[in-house]
Amino acid sequence: MKNLKTIALALFVAVASISVNAQTKKIDAKASTIKWVGKKVTGEHSGTVNFKDGAVVFKGKKLVGGTFTVNMTTLTATDLTGEYQQKLDGHLKADDFFGTDKFPTATLVIKKIGAKAKDVYAVTADLTIKGITKPVNFELAVKGNTATTAFKVDRTKYDIKYGSGNFFQGLGDKTIYDDFELAVALKF
Repeated sequence: MKNLKTIALALFVAVASISVNAQTKKIDAKASTIKWVGKKVTGEHSGTVNFKDGAVVFKGKKLVGGTFTVNMTTLTATDLTGEYQQKLDGHLKADDFFGTDKFPTATLVIKKIGAKAKDVYAVTADLTIKGITKPVNFELAVKGNTATTAFKVDRTKYDIKYGSGNFFQGLGDKTIYDDFELAVALKF
């Protein structure tokens, strides 16, 4: 009986320490950033989009999860100004691209994390854009209260085919490449 009580107590302490070690940290949506670059045959455009909210989950110092929501209505080009910026912003928010009236948010949910190096993780996540969820893979570096990553997304997997040379012929120098690049910095 004494051994059973000792085992039960040890099990309780182990479970309690795991629960205590699991910590969810909300991101600071205003201080966290998402920068994007979209390229075409004749050049590129770059800009930003803002987080709505999000959180990372740690067990001790090890990253074990995270969920993020992006406010797609904040999508804007930063390489243009005035009328040209307004036109591009409007087109990116239109149904040809992200359809922000119907789909005002995008989400990323971490599904699998593996250690790549000290404070660097190999992440598999579900990315949902325009109501379509597809897996993405990227490396995430964590240092202090910041996590950073850069990765590419194939827009055509989310039914964003406008100007894609893989779906339309004869576009010439109007072709827009399928991948767009994201550089993300999370502050928590």
